[in-house]
Amino acid sequence: MNHLENQYTVAFYNLENFFDTTNDPYTLDDDFTPAGRKAWNDRKFGKKVKKMAKAISQIGLEESEIPPVLIGIAEVENKKVINALLGSKALRDEDYHYVHFDSPDERGIDTALIYHREHFDLLDAEIVPLMIEDEDGDRDLTRDILYVHGQLHNEEVHVFVNHWPSRRAGADETKNKRIKAAETVVNKLNNITAQDFNCIVMGDFNDDPNSESIQRLMQTGLFINPMQKMLSPNFGSANYKGEWSLFDQILISHSFLNYEEGTHSFKKANVFSPRFLKEWKGKYKGNPFRTFVGKKYLGGYSDHFPVYVVLKENKQD
Repeated sequence: MNHLENQYTVAFYNLENFFDTTNDPYTLDDDFTPAGRKAWNDRKFGKKVKKMAKAISQIGLEESEIPPVLIGIAEVENKKVINALLGSKALRDEDYHYVHFDSPDERGIDTALIYHREHFDLLDAEIVPLMIEDEDGDRDLTRDILYVHGQLHNEEVHVFVNHWPSRRAGADETKNKRIKAAETVVNKLNNITAQDFNCIVMGDFNDDPNSESIQRLMQTGLFINPMQKMLSPNFGSANYKGEWSLFDQILISHSFLNYEEGTHSFKKANVFSPRFLKEWKGKYKGNPFRTFVGKKYLGGYSDHFPVYVVLKENKQD
């Protein structure tokens, strides 16, 4: 029997400023226009689309016969860029669709969930607004949390896609915003009435597995965090000023540890970091090969590696 059979990948990928080239007068996207600071044009956009599609198409192929059945994505500007991604050569033959809502984020970047229609049936989706304040007591406009309810091979599953507030103003200064994001997810979980439900919470949390915000999710007793044991000074999903972080994580509920027929069992988790996604020489060797560093165009993929978990569908032998 093929050992990859009935194994499926669920992934998360921060796509690093995946903007189209058109200026949106309502968001801070001016850098990503032909006349902007980064001279973002159709040629660069086309290259980015191709690269993102290539990366997504290969996540988890060592553990599964097909590309991921669910992919949470962050830093996408709008439906136009997601449509371009799914229409590109590497992905167009997969029966992918997606859930996306525009969020109030000042930079105009959102999260979305791409799903494979042969394996996942969408039942319901909504945004869970993240209500946090800035120093002046005004609403801090950031990414909403995306909540998707569906069936993976007839098994119900609840998925949260997150991109929590950044550490730009300092990790300690901003940590309460991420704790608030965790509490927002917990509140939504408390409103789900199903008993012993399957839940996947994924995202770029801008916090490591040991951070207070992630611990807030763990304190519900619902989850295991398979990323916890991967935390290491020498490896992660992103590298900032020479330091590795594991801000990109996928938490799964304990219900994925069962083996009953018709359910899915957790097999493994990993950071997807093949050679083509890395800088291959110089002082940044081994880091994610990114599209830009500052305003300098490198033409790479993303400043994050994707992360993924492998689930096995339990079928009768």
